[in-house]
Amino acid sequence: MSRTAGRRDAGTDRRLLTLVGLIVVLASGVVVGAIASLPRTLPDSVRDIGTFATLIFMITLGGVVKASIRVRSTTHSIAWVETAVVMGVAIAPASWVVASTVLGVAASSIILRLPAIKSAFGIGKNVLIAGGTVAVASLLDWPGESPSIGGLIGTLAIVYLVAALLDDLLAMPVIALASGTPIVRQFRTDLDLRVAGFAVRFLVAACTVLILRADPRLLLAVPPLVLSLHLAYSARIRTRTEQQAWQRLARATDALNVVDLDQVLTTAVTEASELFSADEVEIELRDGGRTVRGNGTDIAYDGTAPQPSAVDGQVMPVPLEGHDRTDDVGVLRLRFAGPVELSEREQYTLRTFASALCTAVRNAQAYAELARIAEDHAYAATHDALTGLSNRRHLLDEGSAQLTTRHADGVTALVLIDLNHFKEVNDTLGHGAGDRVLIQVAERLRDAANPDDLVARLGGDEFAVLLRGLPAPAVAAHRAEALLAALHDPLDLDGMRISVEASGGIAVAPATGGMPELLRRADVAMYQAKRAGQRVATYAPARDTADLSRLTLGGELPRAVADHEFTVNFQPIVDLAGGEVIGAEALARWHHPTHGLIDPLRFLEAVERSGLLPAFAEAILDQALIAAGSWRDAGFDLPVSVNVSPRSLLDARFPGAVLARLRAHDLPPDRLVLELTETLTLSQLDVVDRVLSRLRDSGVRLALDDFGTGYSSLSLLSRIPVHELKIDRSFVGAMETAPEAAAVIRSTLDLGRSLDLTVVAEGVESEPQRRALWELGCAAGQGHLFARPLPAAALLAALQRGHGGRTGALAPALHDAGAVIRLPGRRTGRTRPSPPAATDARQP
Repeated sequence: MSRTAGRRDAGTDRRLLTLVGLIVVLASGVVVGAIASLPRTLPDSVRDIGTFATLIFMITLGGVVKASIRVRSTTHSIAWVETAVVMGVAIAPASWVVASTVLGVAASSIILRLPAIKSAFGIGKNVLIAGGTVAVASLLDWPGESPSIGGLIGTLAIVYLVAALLDDLLAMPVIALASGTPIVRQFRTDLDLRVAGFAVRFLVAACTVLILRADPRLLLAVPPLVLSLHLAYSARIRTRTEQQAWQRLARATDALNVVDLDQVLTTAVTEASELFSADEVEIELRDGGRTVRGNGTDIAYDGTAPQPSAVDGQVMPVPLEGHDRTDDVGVLRLRFAGPVELSEREQYTLRTFASALCTAVRNAQAYAELARIAEDHAYAATHDALTGLSNRRHLLDEGSAQLTTRHADGVTALVLIDLNHFKEVNDTLGHGAGDRVLIQVAERLRDAANPDDLVARLGGDEFAVLLRGLPAPAVAAHRAEALLAALHDPLDLDGMRISVEASGGIAVAPATGGMPELLRRADVAMYQAKRAGQRVATYAPARDTADLSRLTLGGELPRAVADHEFTVNFQPIVDLAGGEVIGAEALARWHHPTHGLIDPLRFLEAVERSGLLPAFAEAILDQALIAAGSWRDAGFDLPVSVNVSPRSLLDARFPGAVLARLRAHDLPPDRLVLELTETLTLSQLDVVDRVLSRLRDSGVRLALDDFGTGYSSLSLLSRIPVHELKIDRSFVGAMETAPEAAAVIRSTLDLGRSLDLTVVAEGVESEPQRRALWELGCAAGQGHLFARPLPAAALLAALQRGHGGRTGALAPALHDAGAVIRLPGRRTGRTRPSPPAATDARQP
């Protein structure tokens, strides 16, 4: 068996030349020894010359008639030289065998026009095989004097086995170097075919020896026998090779039946490398210009930037197109280190593989597009399109999953954030500017949140942050403050600096109710923060009108309204200077038949949400106006103030209902003061403007309650001029210790004087507070210093009883009658008003 090898790189080339040189040197020693003994055994008869010539012819024929197998750019040829050599040992002296081997292999190399290195390797390898075979035959004394047929065949088998082993041992390292294949793998390649080939050639050698033993003249019949067996063996090799090729093609195309494009390309490179025995396979896709390059063991390159191949040799490109040639997704390139010519079968296999690869690439690209679309849809279903934050659905899903494992993951809390004045941005600058504000707010919240937090936009200007893994519930408040602090700095909007204010509500995960309950509690806390004028508020069960423990009260509201269980107490409003009562504020109470007196904090918001607000407001307004009428009949003509719910201002029928009640009780409109709580709604909705304008134009007086704690005070004053401002009790309580509180009171009084408004201070608890307010220019006040809320009759009795012999007074005067007092600025002596639908949640 002989094989011819090609080359791959310079380092391998040097090792290959060294190995071939070593084989040639060793063979040269064998040739020298044969030449030294040749004179003693020169052919001296026609028979000897014929035998020598026949032996040369057989070796030449064995080198020319081959079965070729290509591995990469290397062609491995299975020859019959060692068979001819073994037969030569049986019929000729050792020196003849070596000499005929040199001459026969040289002749076959010339006939086949082999390169010099291949010719040198072939001669050297076969000379060493001849030398080894001759040496073993000599040790076994073969052929001896007329051995038995069994002994002859046994000895021949040993000699042939040595020749076969020498052939593989000498050829395999050279082939492995030339083809870049590991030696062990090269030994295993086609081992069954090689063994079968050795067996066939051994059978030929045995038959030939037996024929020659019977009659040496029959030697001329051996070449036709060898040729016929060779053709049969070659046909078997071709059949086996094609069968294996089709099986590999089927496995390769099956391996491409995946939907991941990366896997398709990687599989195609490795499978094509093995299928076509290529040194390198390259796939270039037209879509995106991606190139994947590698061999049967690894991927050398995968990218879009142009990069030259390390294999410098023959390139066979084939387009990646379908059977109908309508789709062209790229090109498949086979690279070989040396010249290669594909057989017709290999060319058809290549086209079939390229078509299968085209289909696999199209399927993978289509699947990737479908997966991308599905991912986009899934992302769109769980994320806000404008800001990219999670949406309400994603928040609920993630929060629900978090709450199921919170026992092992710390405390879970939710911060609900709502922007203030956002509608004014949309109305003034347009919705495009509003969208950019929301985007910047989302970016700031995302940057301020921890990596484990989930930031979501719930809709409009409402955001939420799910805090996960907190070490303690108290940490939620600090985290919420940090989130809202991130919104403190003004936003840059087309060169303008826009300040954004926000209110936040904090709720810690409840024991029951899951994520919907957590979201509801955070919403309640956020609403409480807005009502209190705070930036952040933590959920307080005591202030939650929708708490499950209070649902029974909500169910009893219709009965309570029908049975007149809601009553009104009145807190007097006093002239700070003289102590006389100048008005009264109506405060609703619920006298429950079972639970007794129920605090308004527990039912007012429930009333607003129940649909009973108009009936409730009318009942409170009726009682307030009845009380005002009774005081007037007793000689105390006092205006009554009633707190109005923001929801009532959204009802266009509300002014008509108020005026109807005034007519029914025969009271002039200016005897009713409607106290408005500062809310964003008041300054944003046109319907509110119309309702308040109609009431004011009808003579009803308007007061702005809790002034300074809300967000729309100045906006409301510019759109619906009110008659009265009420300073929130929090500023009055802190004025003696907090300069900021005193500054707010002073600014409010200055504003009242400028707009000719009455200013009333709430929560006056002590004489020092009363005197300080009076000295600042505040005309009126209310609080426990003068009286707690009283029923209408009790207040009338207090008025009739008076203070210090002065009826209508509840406190001594701050100065004697006729004294001259200097106060800062002008003090108005106007009386103060009062509001309708009593929904004040304060407990004086």
